[in-house]
Amino acid sequence: MGKARTRKSASKRFRVTKKGKVLHRSHYLRHLRASKSKRRVRRLKQMKQTKGRHAMKIKKMLGKA
Repeated sequence: MGKARTRKSASKRFRVTKKGKVLHRSHYLRHLRASKSKRRVRRLKQMKQTKGRHAMKIKKMLGKA
């Protein structure tokens, strides 16, 4: 068995914090921003936490688990 490889697609989309939380960018921010409130857009700019089995799978892809 060779070296473990990082999934590059996952490394571009997700980030793992020091405590092991998996963060991702919010969706609904690409277009049609004029109809969204400033407050909503501001909230969407913040990174969100990925939870459950999904987060575990992502950690595995990034070689952090």
